[in-house]
Amino acid sequence: MKNLLFLTVLFFSIQLSFGQEKTIHPNQNSIYTGAVITIKPEFPGGQKEFDKYIKKNYNIPPDANNVRGKVYVTFVVEIDGTLTDIKVLRDLGFETGKEAIRVLKQGPKWIPGQQKGLIVRSIISLPISVN
Repeated sequence: MKNLLFLTVLFFSIQLSFGQEKTIHPNQNSIYTGAVITIKPEFPGGQKEFDKYIKKNYNIPPDANNVRGKVYVTFVVEIDGTLTDIKVLRDLGFETGKEAIRVLKQGPKWIPGQQKGLIVRSIISLPISVN
C-alpha cells in the first residue's frame, strides 16, 4: 500500500513538473520583432557573455588585419534557441561577414523570446565589433 501511494505521488510530481514548461506560441511560423516581444531573446549569460564569446571565437580574416569597425548581422532565433536565416546587413569587406556567420552558426543555442508568456520565433539585428 505504501508503495502504491509513493508511486502515485511520484507520478503526479513528474506530471506537475512537466506542466511548468513554457508554452510555444500556437502560430509557430510567425516571426516577431523586438518592438513587440515582451521578453527579447538573448545569448546565454547576456550581452557580456556574447561579447566574450565573439572575442574568443571570431578570427579576423588574414587580409583584414588593419580593419576595424562593426559587422551588422540579422538572424532568427527559433523556438528551440537555434539560429536560422543568418544574414550580413553590412560588413567591412575581406570576408568579415562570412566569419561572423561562421561564429554565429557554431555558437550555443540562444534563450528564445516570449510574447505574452509564449515562446516565439524572433528576429534580431545586431553589430559584431571587429578590432
